This record gives sequence, C-alpha cells and structure tokens, in this order.
Amino acid sequence: MGIPMRQAIRVGAYLVKQKLARREKFALTLELEPLFACNLACAGCGKIQHPASTLKQRMPVAQAIAAVEECGAPVVSIAGGEPLMHPEIEVIVDELVKRKKFVYLCTNALLLPRKIDKFRPSPYFAWAVHIDGLEERHDASVCKQGVFAQAVDNVKEVQRRGFRVTTNSTFFTSDTPQSVIEVLEYLNNDLRVDQMMLSPAYAYDKAPDQEHFLGVTETRELFRKVFADGRRKKWRFNHSPLFLDFLEGKVDFQCTAWAIPSYSLYGWQRPCYLMSDGYVGSYQELLADTDWSAYGRGRDPRCANCMAHCGYEPTAVLATMGSLRESIRAVRG
Repeated sequence: MGIPMRQAIRVGAYLVKQKLARREKFALTLELEPLFACNLACAGCGKIQHPASTLKQRMPVAQAIAAVEECGAPVVSIAGGEPLMHPEIEVIVDELVKRKKFVYLCTNALLLPRKIDKFRPSPYFAWAVHIDGLEERHDASVCKQGVFAQAVDNVKEVQRRGFRVTTNSTFFTSDTPQSVIEVLEYLNNDLRVDQMMLSPAYAYDKAPDQEHFLGVTETRELFRKVFADGRRKKWRFNHSPLFLDFLEGKVDFQCTAWAIPSYSLYGWQRPCYLMSDGYVGSYQELLADTDWSAYGRGRDPRCANCMAHCGYEPTAVLATMGSLRESIRAVRG
C-alpha cells in the first residue's frame, strides 16, 4: 500500500470533486510553516538563515487554521523549523484533526519526550521524523552527534504509545545506493515505521552546504540501483508508485507546485516550498497571479535539478487518478 487506505479514499473523493467543479488548479497538500526556528542547524537546510527577529515569531493558531481552510487541502504537512518549538503546536494539530485533515508533523524528534503527553493518537495524525541515514550519516547531516540515537529512542516510545510514525529521508551526492538501501532496510524492517518518504536534495539557495545536491541524472541512477532486485516492493513507502517510477526515470512529469503550496509567517510563498519569488496574501492570489508556465525543468534554470516530491508527487497523484490501471496499482502497492 503506497498511501493509507483512509487517506487514499478521502483524497480520491476530493480529486473527483475538483474535476466535477472543473478546477484546473487546487491544493492537495499544504506545507504549513508556523515558525522558522529550529533546535538544529543542518547543513542542507537554510530555514534558520532568516533574520533573528523572524526566528522569534510564532504563527497564531487561528492564522494557521485559516490558511488550511482557505486552500482546502485534505493533507497538511506541518514543517519549519522545528514545529515542536511552537508553544501551541498541539492545539494546531488538534484543530486540524477535528476537521479530519490528514496531518503529518515533521520533526527531528529531539523534543518528543517533553511534548508527547500533549498529543493523542489518531488515524488523521502521524509523526514524520527526519532520518537521513544511519547513525554516522544522520549525525553528520544534522551537524550534531547523538541525534540519531535520541531520535530512534523517541520513535520507539511514540510507537509504544500507539502513534503512527512515518519518516522523511533526504539524499545527497554523498549517499551511495548501498547506504540508501541500508537506511531504508533499517527503517522498514528494524524500526518498523509505518511508512517512509524520500526525496533527492534540492539546491536550497540558503543552505550552508551547496556542494552535495543531486542532479536529475544522478538521482535517477541512484534510485534505479536502490530499487533494483525487487527491493522497492518490500518497503512501505508513503508515495504513489508513479512518483517512485519518476525517481527511477521510468516516467517524467511536469512540476505542479500549485498543488502543494507553502504557507508561512511571510504568507503564501511563490512558487513553492523550495523557491521564494515573493509572497502573497491569499491562496487564490497565489494561483491567479503566478506565472506557473515559467517554472519547472526546462523553464527556470533554478528548477533544472529538482525532483522533489513537493513539485512532482502531486503530478504523479493526478496521473494515477486519471488511469484505472495506475489506480489499481496504487491500491495494490
């Protein structure tokens, strides 16, 4: 199973509704950033490069909920920064779960012990823990020793408490097919997380490390080898099969960044979570006033090496829903 059945059914019904309404552009997942502050300084991330005054800000609960309701996305990925640093993060999650939104709270898991009692297990809620390799590789990625061991211990505790746990792993040129296989095997078979998400690193312009981002050819070669020998079918991914085909280079897609919009302290980010060409005050303004034809590989040089899920997973989902064969394949996994 690529995506949980309850979520697949809800998203499928949502897509049918958009088609019947003849909407060409709409939100599938909202990337919600209620803060930029973080308790780590990862080499591949540039979020904490914002001004100190911005890093001190926390989005009010009402503002966060309003953004979700405005765009109507059935899935919300709460990112940052480190969302667990937000003093009312559990209130945001609870309000979204009440609205039956599928919430993924992205975290490095270090603050879980002091925050876990404020959350309740729900089929609409999952932790999305960042794990970018086994111990040595992950600790190097987050630029701090001991983080991997703490994250694993904390994941085991939230699993014991009945929470759904997914992981999100980003891979760079320093990763080899074997190192990727090893971390996926560990997460799937040893840590036994519910599902895994993965993404080739995008050259985020404010990231301290600008030397290890994957290009398209490198990404396809890497994942072709990682998924070889039937391994892909053994792993529990929170991705559509077509997106995994895309990573291997079996299919190619255009970016549909409008389907996973980003809303932060600055407003609605144009055009996507990874690029910043300004901000607007509403999702409808984002849709209407952005020249979407100017973005994507072959259009904007900044997009040349991007294969990130925030641009291409929604394209894969839309292609899946448009094909009976691919829909059956997605259900079977």
